[in-house]
Amino acid sequence: MSEQEGNRFHESSEAVQAHLSIAQSVIQRMAANSASCKGWCIAVTSAILVLVADKSKPEYALIALIPILLFLALDAYYLSLEKRFRNSYNSFIDKLHRKGIESSDLYAIVPSGDGLQAVGAAILSFSVWPFYLTLLIMVFVSWRYIV
Repeated sequence: MSEQEGNRFHESSEAVQAHLSIAQSVIQRMAANSASCKGWCIAVTSAILVLVADKSKPEYALIALIPILLFLALDAYYLSLEKRFRNSYNSFIDKLHRKGIESSDLYAIVPSGDGLQAVGAAILSFSVWPFYLTLLIMVFVSWRYIV
């Protein structure tokens, strides 16, 4: 059986395996970027609150909202890309099982779906809002109770 039959590829094809491997690594990078956003957000927010407490200037605690909102947006963006790449990956697998993979399917790894809608859904996901809501509450408590 040849790797390419009538310009269609099968599961054991090296090109198909390479495509799947690249898609999986892109999905893993998006997940790692999302985790990094959370780690950096905690570090930056904590550093700002420590400086505010050290200077006894509670009004400056609200500056910590800036990195929280920026990292929230960035985290949601990475999570939405991860979801869109997973959708693309799953569509590729479905097409592969239907024996419909063409050479044009192999050389582009493109996220599927509406980007803006995916970001909105990511913001509402359980891996985003509890984390950033907790940080926001921490900033407001710090703002109110720093002496």
